Amino acid sequence: MKETGIIIIGAGQAGAMVAAQLRQLGHTGRITLVGDEPHVPYERPPLSKDMLLQPASTPCAIHADGFYRQHGIELRLGVAVKSLDIQAKTVSLDDGETLAYDQLVLATGARARRLPVLDALGEGVHTLRTLEDAAALQAALQAGRRLILVGAGVIGLELASTAVDLGVKVALVDPAELPMMRATPRLLAEFLCETHRERGVALHMRAQVVSAERTAVGLRLALSDGTCLEGDVIAYGVGVEPNVELACAAGLAVENGILVDRACRSSHADVYAIGDVAARQAQAGLPYLRRETWENANWQAELAARGILGLALPEDIVPWYWTDQCGLNIQLAGDMHAERWVVRGALGAGPCMLLGLRGDELVAAITVNQGREMRSARELIARRACIEPAVLADTQQSLRNLSRALPA
Repeated sequence: MKETGIIIIGAGQAGAMVAAQLRQLGHTGRITLVGDEPHVPYERPPLSKDMLLQPASTPCAIHADGFYRQHGIELRLGVAVKSLDIQAKTVSLDDGETLAYDQLVLATGARARRLPVLDALGEGVHTLRTLEDAAALQAALQAGRRLILVGAGVIGLELASTAVDLGVKVALVDPAELPMMRATPRLLAEFLCETHRERGVALHMRAQVVSAERTAVGLRLALSDGTCLEGDVIAYGVGVEPNVELACAAGLAVENGILVDRACRSSHADVYAIGDVAARQAQAGLPYLRRETWENANWQAELAARGILGLALPEDIVPWYWTDQCGLNIQLAGDMHAERWVVRGALGAGPCMLLGLRGDELVAAITVNQGREMRSARELIARRACIEPAVLADTQQSLRNLSRALPA
């Protein structure tokens, strides 16, 4: 074993960013970033969009060439971690090496939830989580082919949009009443449903896959509503499962993710967890929440770095994410279970916003091709602004000015 230091397991968005944050905040000790993929850390949002449309010209590395060398961050790529010993403070790798640490950060991410009925078909069935997944799917999505998508969440809708752009015929299956219904208000879900239908996507909602088979001419799915779909390619996205196996075996507290406190510290003082794998409690008495977003990975990377270095933690931020589909940039912030929604503009007729209220308090915001307004909307949400619905709906009222007018 070499000298100790900080070891980060998982070389995705969260892992790469916590390494960078530690250096930015002044840590000068050893940092080792371990990842089981052979690639330098890369961003995943482009996988369902530009990496399928124009893979050769889409950069997705999180940091520029030479960043890790310049900042003294040791990369151990293409090697998996077999086990942790949190008492001895060691990490055992599958190449036989054992590393010692002072602090450990688990950024092991999540994997696609499997559908065995589809996996049993073998070739022609895809999920999307890695660069290799994107390359395989991109090769399969040739113009004129038939794609069956199972799962109408963010990934399913982005794939549907991209496939249509590539000239692929798309059928989309989901048991919910409307696409993205679990994470958006009905008004937006209905709009997305109509938008995809207008682009030629055949949506089979309120339907589940009953059986799947390979035929002489392709792949066939039988649905619970009696429909049979024929396709050349199947892709599915039905959620993810956090990669908690190492944490469980090491004896850390786990419940739908590694349980961590406000500083992303686990049930063991020298072990932190961040990103898709972490279920964080913002303060005592609140529920543990696991968020699977690009921004959350970056945010928790800063929290963990500050926790490790004993620095003050910033105030929590309003959660935010985005999706690009059908020529629309849709950004969502706050609590999507708001009691009522105010439309600012006209949905489907140019840039607009949806603003969610609980009582009189603004708790959520959605922008459609109007991302410049999101910063002000998040400030209003963070400050628990109470604003009349008529004022929120008035496009002549500046959200920025409304935020500035709030008491300090």
